Amino acid sequence: MEIRRALPQDIWELLHFLKMRSKYAVLLVFVVSLVIIEKENNFISRVSDKLKQSPQALTEANSTEVSLAPAENGSLASLQELDAAFSQLRSHLHNLTLQLAGDGDPGPRRHVLLMATTRTGSSFVGEFFNQQGSIFYLFEPLWHVEKTVTFLPGGASAVGSALVYRDVLKQLLLCDLYILENFISPAPEGHLTPFLFRRGSSRSLCEDPVCTPSAKKVFEKYYCKNRRCGPLNITLATEACRRKQHVALKTVRVRQLEFLQPLVEDPRLDLRIIQLVRDPRAVLASRMVAFSGKYETWKKWASEGEAPLHEEEVQRLRGNCESIRASAELGLRRPGWLRGRYMLVRYEDVARAPLPKAEEMYRFAGLPLTPQVEEWIGKNTQAPHDGNGVYSTCKNSSEQFEKWRFSMPFKLAQVVQDACAPAMQLFGYKLANSPAELANRSFSLLEEAQPSWIT
Repeated sequence: MEIRRALPQDIWELLHFLKMRSKYAVLLVFVVSLVIIEKENNFISRVSDKLKQSPQALTEANSTEVSLAPAENGSLASLQELDAAFSQLRSHLHNLTLQLAGDGDPGPRRHVLLMATTRTGSSFVGEFFNQQGSIFYLFEPLWHVEKTVTFLPGGASAVGSALVYRDVLKQLLLCDLYILENFISPAPEGHLTPFLFRRGSSRSLCEDPVCTPSAKKVFEKYYCKNRRCGPLNITLATEACRRKQHVALKTVRVRQLEFLQPLVEDPRLDLRIIQLVRDPRAVLASRMVAFSGKYETWKKWASEGEAPLHEEEVQRLRGNCESIRASAELGLRRPGWLRGRYMLVRYEDVARAPLPKAEEMYRFAGLPLTPQVEEWIGKNTQAPHDGNGVYSTCKNSSEQFEKWRFSMPFKLAQVVQDACAPAMQLFGYKLANSPAELANRSFSLLEEAQPSWIT
């Protein structure tokens, strides 16, 4: 009371005001704390529910090889090892965060088209996208179109085939897999088929819930590699495609880049096109092994000099090279509709540096390169010498890509060089001027890749 009497009235009122303000401040802090705690509880609950739905996510997050156990001398691992371990853990946690964010905004949905020709390494490069868990990947779905619809080479029929391929591609990129039922033979019954071409080359078609229990007495022509599944349920495959964050597809049946403009401009798609090319001399050498019956004339002419090489065979080779070159030139001209959506990749550059090229392709596509993809690349680019089958995606890549040089007769290489010179020049493939040059490992047949190949 004495203190109160000693203080002037205005000072006392100021103190009373500050005291009341403090009470409201404490109350405000308390309310805010309750809100924060509630949000944290909701987030933890969501994480818990998500991990219950997908226990594999927790397994992957904990599968990093992070070990903080002391070494024999009582110290921890080297700083470099720790840095690598924490980088891997950070990447795992980033992927888990993307997965847990699935109920919110998962970010833009990307669509990737790997456009190639046969024996250019497209199955191998396609695995870079097949191994990424958030990508729904399809392997050569247009095979069924080619086998069902008859197209004559050249002219209006070639345009017709390109339009059919394009329209089917659009539906597949939009996750309308039912479109394939018009081309699969025999026709699916009740949206079930055991005849989808190379089903086992798509992880998304061989994992739960698309992989249903196997059925007895059902012949599965194209089966999954690592587990037994029942006939493909196209409805389940369609739903799986829609659940995945991104879609990727590889095909060797689309040659004309200009016909893809409507897909690039479709507002429902965010399409990135990667055109994969390879030295045409290596392509021919590989085709002569993989499709031996179709290249009997070439083999006889190369080995015996008999059965003169028909001009139509050379013209077909020249036509293939020209169509590839025309598409690449269009992409590299950077028309407005393709700007930022076209990338040219040489198989040889992938073979020499698979991980850096994978990172480059993922950056171009706007996708995260996951540890699973890195691990697959590490395991499958250092294959033993006996692991390089005709259709294998397991390559000792640094040795394989020039193997053809030491088995191809020089006169065969000359035919290819004459027929495909413009394309070879565009892609940076040097001509060999003698048998010694062709077989000389120290003589590089590759010029440096150009930065302008990403538009």
